Amino acid sequence: MTGPVEEKGSADKDDYTQDGTVDLKGRPILRSKTGRWNACSFIVGYEVFERMAYYGIASNLVVYLTKKLHEGTVTSSNNVTNWAGTVWMTPILGAYIADAYLGRYWTFISASVVYLAGMSLLTLAVSLPSLRPPSCASGIKEEECNNHASPLHIGIFYFALYTIAVGTGGTKPNISTMGADQFDDFEPKERAQKLSFFNWWMFSIFFGTLFSNTVLIYVQDKVGWGLGYGLPTLGLAISVLVFLVGTPFYRHKVPSGSPFTRIAQVMVASIRKRKLPVPSDPKELYELSLKQYTELKKFRIDHSTSMRYLDKAAVKIDSSSPWMLCPVTQVEETKQMIKMLPILAVTFIPSTMYAQVHTLFIKQGSTLDRSMGPHFDIPPASLTAFVTIFMLISLVIYDRFFVPAIRRYTKNPRGITLLQRMGVGLVLHIIIMVTACLAERRRLSVARENGIYGKLQTVPLTIFILLPQFALMGVADTFVEVAKIEFFYDQAPEGMKSLGTSYFTSSLGIGNFLSSFILKTVSRITKEHGHKGWILDNLNISHLDYYYAFLAVLTFLNFLVFLAVAKWFVYNEEVTFDKEMEALPANSANHEAMTVG
Repeated sequence: MTGPVEEKGSADKDDYTQDGTVDLKGRPILRSKTGRWNACSFIVGYEVFERMAYYGIASNLVVYLTKKLHEGTVTSSNNVTNWAGTVWMTPILGAYIADAYLGRYWTFISASVVYLAGMSLLTLAVSLPSLRPPSCASGIKEEECNNHASPLHIGIFYFALYTIAVGTGGTKPNISTMGADQFDDFEPKERAQKLSFFNWWMFSIFFGTLFSNTVLIYVQDKVGWGLGYGLPTLGLAISVLVFLVGTPFYRHKVPSGSPFTRIAQVMVASIRKRKLPVPSDPKELYELSLKQYTELKKFRIDHSTSMRYLDKAAVKIDSSSPWMLCPVTQVEETKQMIKMLPILAVTFIPSTMYAQVHTLFIKQGSTLDRSMGPHFDIPPASLTAFVTIFMLISLVIYDRFFVPAIRRYTKNPRGITLLQRMGVGLVLHIIIMVTACLAERRRLSVARENGIYGKLQTVPLTIFILLPQFALMGVADTFVEVAKIEFFYDQAPEGMKSLGTSYFTSSLGIGNFLSSFILKTVSRITKEHGHKGWILDNLNISHLDYYYAFLAVLTFLNFLVFLAVAKWFVYNEEVTFDKEMEALPANSANHEAMTVG
């Protein structure tokens, strides 16, 4: 009897997670009853409904601004990208609050309340007669209507939009990071399963997006904006409930203090001690003991030779002030966040290219023949569904076939490195903009051949001529977007994972703001000296083909910079095939991910 009891006690002890995760009350947590794909199924379920809600608004927003608020091409496109930029930038604040104070779970819950309030107000703003823009008389097209929205209508609509942006600031950086936290890096099988998490995370995102880009957009165009926005609001409420149901299964990382403060302390200490020499032996630098890190439930990071100037922060002096003396681990955390900045910078242009999908690409589609049979017209924004479809197809092919085949040669558990994956996507972005340029030249040629120069005239060319640029963007997402979120999470230090994930959202945010700046600047410059201009409200006399060609050149130049930056980047840890795959049968991680996904 004694033997089995002792074995059980030993097994129970070994079953606690080793990565510092706890339950909501801060107690050690059992691995067998929490985390892994059991917990992630609720998180992924949340993301499906939440993405349906978000893209139910974002995908067709440019159409609402054009038809209901009567905004022009540049104004409506820039208002979409400015809002989207804000949506993707506010996660920096959300990551800060999570890492420094509330933790990921409670930051997410608080932000979800704001998010849901914004969605509810937006639904009311397009539904209630007193809040929505006045309707046009019977028989008058919305584009020709003179009943413009009042400042009150516009104010409430944009207030609701930016309330949503604030709410997403607390949900976006924490939900994906919390999902990755469900896998214990100290357990080989869980560590390997984590490699597929971000692939299937993106799968869930685009699955929800597919519903919004087909069903919801059709409802908005053909039934009404009230129901079209009411369904996403209901979807968001369901997503939060799904997340809450999974609460007993979640593992939580303890807030480790403000990452911005820790980074600032290293920078200040380095400057203050700039005249002190750095000892040749890194063991002479200030560092806490392993026991202290264990008690703090933090990881110690070994000294690296990069950015040696920052090592001055760890040079021992007669001061215990954190603004004068920082341990080596804190210095290394700062190094890891700083060295990702060049990679972050070269992801801005790809995010700018992606912004065209929900703005100018849709504007193009609105001028083309959208009929599918005698009684059905496809909404122009529904072409974004092909981004989703081709992303899903290419993601499955990549994860199930390409990775197992290529890793036999590279000995890398991911098949190729994250930066190599990102680079493939950047090449695809160049091809996409060239394709968009050629499609637009064809559209303008057909318009001229048929004498079509009016703003509201339809060019007798099928909307599916735009299909290649939408489809290729979906394939590019499999490489660029998945690689970005995984790279910034993987390379961020343990105590700054939310901040690392906010690098990903910041890439999208700045890319959208950059899109607004480029579009407005090009539109203004090309109108100077009496010229007609490239981007006008009437696309049938515009030159979007020139603009797309300009973006293709810009993307190519950015790719050259990326090659230089990627060449000099050093990963935190070189991962070998044998290390990652030990104790794990071939493809078992992907099989489990596929089962849940």
